[in-house]
Amino acid sequence: MKQLASRLRRLDDALADLPLEEPMLLTELDGFLTGILVSPDAIAPAEWLQSVWGSDDSGVAAFDDPLDVQWFADAVMARHAEIARDLARGKLRPIFDVDERNGDVLWELWIDGFAEAMALRPDGWDAVANGDDPDAAAALESLSTLIAIARNESPLDSMEINAFEDRATTDLVDGVQRLHLARSRRQTDSPAQAIGAASAKIGRNDPCPCGSGKKSKRCCG
Repeated sequence: MKQLASRLRRLDDALADLPLEEPMLLTELDGFLTGILVSPDAIAPAEWLQSVWGSDDSGVAAFDDPLDVQWFADAVMARHAEIARDLARGKLRPIFDVDERNGDVLWELWIDGFAEAMALRPDGWDAVANGDDPDAAAALESLSTLIAIARNESPLDSMEINAFEDRATTDLVDGVQRLHLARSRRQTDSPAQAIGAASAKIGRNDPCPCGSGKKSKRCCG
């Protein structure tokens, strides 16, 4: 993994320390957050944050100290905002792990996190695959191929897989940017959808979705 800012290194450590059997790594979180941002259906933080920290059905985060909950949620939301800005600029900069032995980029972990985000809204992604936007459908097909390769579920032969792997990081970034543009087009064409998404936001006096127990305006809002 390339040199990270101190706050991202701290977030990486916090993820590893979560009391989960298989906590997300930072690169997986990065792919997950990107998948949330380009999802065809809006997903509220109250829902997807639970997927990150593995809270139980009560929605309470897996931290003993409420201050830790707030710091963790702030750190995750800060990275979420960074990715959103990069997508808007057309310059997605994924966080990839790198094999120190040979310098290979381990893109598979990132795309697995992206797939976890997709799993939150499978019907929405099916609509993209079968919809009337051929560019979005092609971008999704490219990313789905990478997901299948990363999970050893691809029907392609070894030569075809090697070809995909050689250009994986380029195809990954290109596919995500195209999905982001497709989502922007849908929101422009369907202002009612954008209004509905805005109205679903957490109110400032509602409990903060991070699980701290504070009102949103006094926590992550």
